[in-house]
Amino acid sequence: MCLILLSYQPDTSRPIIVAANRDEFHVRATQPADFWPEYPDLLAGRDLVAGGTWLGCTRTGRFAALTNFSQDTDPLDAKSRGSLVHNFLTSQQPALAYANSIDNPAYAGFNLLLFDGQHLAYASNIARGKATLPRLLEPGSYGLSNAELGATWPKCVDGANAIAHLATANANVDELLAQLTNSTIPADERLPNRQRDIEFERRIAPCFIIGNDYGTRASSAVIFDNGHIYFSEQTYLAAGQVGGRVDFEFPQRNTQQQERA
Repeated sequence: MCLILLSYQPDTSRPIIVAANRDEFHVRATQPADFWPEYPDLLAGRDLVAGGTWLGCTRTGRFAALTNFSQDTDPLDAKSRGSLVHNFLTSQQPALAYANSIDNPAYAGFNLLLFDGQHLAYASNIARGKATLPRLLEPGSYGLSNAELGATWPKCVDGANAIAHLATANANVDELLAQLTNSTIPADERLPNRQRDIEFERRIAPCFIIGNDYGTRASSAVIFDNGHIYFSEQTYLAAGQVGGRVDFEFPQRNTQQQERA
């Protein structure tokens, strides 16, 4: 059950701060975060099964991240949800325009956060509520997992409060990654009531999930800061064993610079 914690303050020197965990089966082949040879401005991990990615950014200041949306059934022959992140990051479409162009029925359930350098959009093909989707988000701190944005899952509520505090404290990538290692199981009364076995809910409730078959595979920290982008990814192996870590820091390049390059 993936988790994205995001602070969005567009009128500050740090418009985007992200701490995110990717939870997945340990046998699923994955490539650590790096710049993609065929898209040299794109920095992201790569799912070697379907070819897409779950989280990434670009040298030009775009960011996107994805979580699956829990549901009982998926469409037959569904397209890879990881392509939604990849396709946005390699385009120049505004966030909301891209979100509106998605063929929602072609994908299994998803949540998607898109930042185009000016605006942050939220899209989902499953979430329902009073607010129209997709929509632009107001400045603030958000926690998103495998239910709709605003769901009162403990890891989302507590995580949104934590990322707000970390943003105020000008946290660095190490502090963001440390936040993601919390494996505390919330009290049963705080767990979502989805008519599922309580042991299952306890197992997937922590921010950091430890398991031999399924668990947190990667923790990512992304900071946009005064025209620079900081990106770190810590990988994990089965049973929560620490794997490799990669770190990147580079100046953000505007669109005009990209066109002249």
